[in-house]
Amino acid sequence: MLFLIGLVLIFLVQWLHLRLLRLELPGRFHRKLPWILVLVHVPLIGFAGLRILGLGGHDALPLLRGMARGGFYFQAFTVLHLVGGMVAEGLWHLRSRHLPEPPGEAVDPGRRAFLRTAALASTGAAVAFGATGAREAYGDPEITRRTLAFPDLPPGLDGLRLAQLSDLHSGPLVGPDLVRRWRDLTARERPDLLLITGDLVDSVPEELAPVIEAFRGFPAPLGTFAVLGNHDYFDDPRPIWRDLEAAGIRCLENTSALVRRGGGTLALVGLQDPMARNGRFRRMVFGPGPRPSEAARDLPADAFRLCLNHRPSEWERALEAGARLTLSGHTHGGQINPIPGVSSAHLIGPRTDGLYREGDDFLYVSRGLGVVGLPLRIAAKPEIAILTLKRG
Repeated sequence: MLFLIGLVLIFLVQWLHLRLLRLELPGRFHRKLPWILVLVHVPLIGFAGLRILGLGGHDALPLLRGMARGGFYFQAFTVLHLVGGMVAEGLWHLRSRHLPEPPGEAVDPGRRAFLRTAALASTGAAVAFGATGAREAYGDPEITRRTLAFPDLPPGLDGLRLAQLSDLHSGPLVGPDLVRRWRDLTARERPDLLLITGDLVDSVPEELAPVIEAFRGFPAPLGTFAVLGNHDYFDDPRPIWRDLEAAGIRCLENTSALVRRGGGTLALVGLQDPMARNGRFRRMVFGPGPRPSEAARDLPADAFRLCLNHRPSEWERALEAGARLTLSGHTHGGQINPIPGVSSAHLIGPRTDGLYREGDDFLYVSRGLGVVGLPLRIAAKPEIAILTLKRG
């Protein structure tokens, strides 16, 4: 059903785009335009169909996958072009509302020239926007260093350094070299613990290989722990669980682990993402979703509780598990924020980026490292969070 809805949307958008292109381009191109649009979109539709049938994995049909990605980017360009065309059309009507229509012309040549100029301007703006966004997305992440004070922190945990990574999205838009760079930058910070808060892969388990290669044996003396995010459940997550554990990365799905330092005990609690129970993509359910009481069962009363919870919208569930500090991601800080000072992530919830507090409890929402959909970040620089716990 979703595939059919997608086909209808592509058809409608490209029909509108064809009409705009015929206004902007000389008549000699008009007969070729429908065929060009068909050729651009056949790989995208074909690859989407193969993915739905389970035949379009990470290593399958790499040429078709690349061509499909080009078709997807063309869809993004189409939307920008149509928005630019609508704005130009509105400006033209405002400008010419008192002018008479030229006699005997099917299309006002002045209008055509105005739209053509606007199309060139919007295309140039889109290219500049894309170049800026790609530079931000693939440049070195910002390393955020914060100290968080808790009056009841066990003395042995005072000064504990945590490194939080989130939303790596290893896959078509995030390659092994980039993942290794993130690993090296994190290792330089010498954290005691490495904590990964979900979306390790973009869509299929095979995309985890660069993450395993980079983070196996990571030099965090107290260990490396992770939870899965919604993208990790787009396919069967069991290979991800298996490969993380084999690499020494403890995966916490509605369970906990105890870390001891200087006589103090840190309880790491992991909540499972709600996508585990969704079954939308494979029509299979891989878990119950977040279960705070199950995750925090039998923890020592004196343990300081830190929760790994992919979605900040589930902070209340982490608080139910007794978490004093919750680490989340998911939002990418909006990823593409064209309006200065306004995060696009507000569309999915109020907690989008940075530190939040309720009483003595804290939530830190990472902007994450990777990208989804488009290889761009605008006013949402990728982030490695280094958090130091302090007693006081």
